[in-house]
Parts: sequence; structure tokens; C-alpha cells
Amino acid sequence: MSQIRESIKVDRPVRTVYNQWTQFEEFPRFMDGVQEVRQISDKELYWNAEIGGVHRSWRAKIVEQVPDQVVAWTSTDGARNAGRVTFEPLGEDRTRVNLELDVEPEGFAEGVGDALGIIKRRAKDDLQRFCDYIEGREVATGAWRGRIHGGTVMGGDTNAPRTDPLS
Repeated sequence: MSQIRESIKVDRPVRTVYNQWTQFEEFPRFMDGVQEVRQISDKELYWNAEIGGVHRSWRAKIVEQVPDQVVAWTSTDGARNAGRVTFEPLGEDRTRVNLELDVEPEGFAEGVGDALGIIKRRAKDDLQRFCDYIEGREVATGAWRGRIHGGTVMGGDTNAPRTDPLS
């Protein structure tokens, strides 16, 4: 597994930044190569992306989520990855977003791309685009303020209708 650690300072309050990050279906707006993220349930996501010209899809499970503090996930099938994003208030109107990402490149081309730092550069660029995206608006496009611990949903709207793209 390749480990990537990046952070960025965002000129918005931690609540706004966290709320926007929980709008997973908005990720294609600022993540290069991500074509679709579909929220299946409060703790399960379906991803569809093109990475280095290769189509990848996977499901991910949110294993930890605490409002204004952290979102952590692991893939459950498809492309292997796991990560954690933490949110640090830097005063009233500024937040540091810290990304920890573990990815397992598949095949020769992805291995070479990883060795050349392409995956790390993409993560850094995605964080910058997220920063530009949220700083370009007054409020987040939505919010989910529930909690998830050990993969168990502890709060939030657990009865919200979801569509499973694989059924």
C-alpha cells in the first residue's frame, strides 16, 4: 500500500468545511477522475472513477465519522483503499483539512504512476480544488451531522431513502 499524507488550510469555519465534505456525491466536482460517488446508506458509498485511463469502481464503508472532526473509510470491494480526513479549526473562520490515504496500485502502470508521485500529486490537487470549491460559496451544499463509530451509525437520518446502484 502507498501512504499519502496531505493537508490544506481553508478559509471557512470548520462546520462549513466538514458539512461540505460529507456531501460525497459532490466529489466529482473537485476530484480528478472521479465520475460518480453514490451514497447507498449513511455509511456506505459506491465510487466510479477513471484512474490513469483505467476504469475502477468500488464500495467503501465509513468506519468513523464525528461532526467537525473526522471521516474515515475503507473499501469493501473493488479498488483497495482506505483513508481518514480530519478537520482542525484554526480560529473562527479557518480550518485545516488533513488527508491520510492508503491506496494499493493495481498493475504495472499504476505502480509506475505511484512511484513517480502521480497519486500523491492528484490527492494534493484534489484538496486544492476542494478548497477552491468551498471557499467559492457562502455555505455548504448540505450536511450530515450523524456519527459513526466502528462502522455503526450512532445518529443522523438513518431512514433516508437510498438507491443501491449494484442491485
